[in-house]
Amino acid sequence: MARSDYLTWTTDDVTTELMNADMSELKLVAKALFDHACTKLGGLGFGTSFLSWVASFSAIYLLILDRTNWRTNMLTSLLVPYIFFSLPPSLFHFLRGQFGMWVAFIAVVLRLFFPRHFPDWLEIPGSLILLLVVAPKLFAHASRESWVGVVICLMIGCYLLQEHIRASGGFRNSFMQSHGISNTIGILLLFVYPMWRLITHVV
Repeated sequence: MARSDYLTWTTDDVTTELMNADMSELKLVAKALFDHACTKLGGLGFGTSFLSWVASFSAIYLLILDRTNWRTNMLTSLLVPYIFFSLPPSLFHFLRGQFGMWVAFIAVVLRLFFPRHFPDWLEIPGSLILLLVVAPKLFAHASRESWVGVVICLMIGCYLLQEHIRASGGFRNSFMQSHGISNTIGILLLFVYPMWRLITHVV
């Protein structure tokens, strides 16, 4: 009986050691694959920049869909802070400059003095431009470059996805409906940029 217990204990130890060795090898392979992918893509900076463009255009795409005949019940105004946090740095600084100030000035003038010439579909883009222009420099740069902006983007993506699935009548229906699949793909692309930022931060 004692020998049987000893053999069982020894077998368990060997199995545990083998599993630990396998997990260590998997971690090394995953890290090597990640480093290789980063090298091929020109480094982490290129991947982050490229995916920020993808995320921003996905959010803009969802806004356009919501303002066309494919209108949904999603709270698309949440895409404004998402775009704010995910805009590529070059485009972000361009819109915070003189160009963005002039666009914001014209939008405010039209909204105040010529409301009939200010269409409803310009409300959210106008709000985005105003947010980009008037956001304090400390808040804009500190939040965009820290994990706070990443978490906010993830929360917005999760909320929009669950609202879209609920409105579609289930996850399967969100891919089966002719209009729903466009929104589903657009929302799923919102997760690419914040997830990449989290992965690069952990690794």
